[in-house]
Amino acid sequence: MGSFISDMLGRSPVNPLQKHIKTAYDAVALLPDLIKAANLNDWIKVNELVEQIHQLENEADEQKNDIRSNLPKSLFMPVPRQDLLELVLVQDKVANISKSIASMVSLRKMQIPGGLSDAFMAFTERCVDATKKAKQSVNELDELYETGFRGAEVKVVEKLIAKLDKIETETDNMQNDIQKMLFEMEAELPPVEVMFLYKLIDMMGSVADQAERIGRRLELLLAK
Repeated sequence: MGSFISDMLGRSPVNPLQKHIKTAYDAVALLPDLIKAANLNDWIKVNELVEQIHQLENEADEQKNDIRSNLPKSLFMPVPRQDLLELVLVQDKVANISKSIASMVSLRKMQIPGGLSDAFMAFTERCVDATKKAKQSVNELDELYETGFRGAEVKVVEKLIAKLDKIETETDNMQNDIQKMLFEMEAELPPVEVMFLYKLIDMMGSVADQAERIGRRLELLLAK
């Protein structure tokens, strides 16, 4: 009888989602080392990290496609299938942006100007923190799934999402500060370099934005 019921309920789709967010997080977590290596002129190290990030992004793509193909169509799932698919897409963007950042830094041999370097590193680390918090939130999904998205576990996830929002607000403020600092330095730098630095700052901020969107998707799941 037990297996009949679990067959009807469908396999929990949560574990593949958790593996997927881990892969995306692993890609983001390499970005601080990438920026440090670029600033040290260690282009061999940069290229090694770019290769690793590309592999992780490919892996995340494969995992995303597997989830889309295998997500149960069961009527008995505690949350709508579409909501889980949306969550996967947001998670996937985290890996995609990491790959884009890595490619741009490597291709253009980008370095952060001295006066901006410490602030930019702190900003990058904080964007990684946002993704880590998103990963922790998704890791609570199996408990939520088992309790039918009710009970004490909901409070745990709500606290994680609140922390995630706080970090994302911090990254927004850091991003604004760095943009102001870069604006002050514009006259001393080649215009093309300035343009790509603004782009890099923007893309790094997008990592935290996507992490916060993961929190939003989880909130939607809790609301249902």
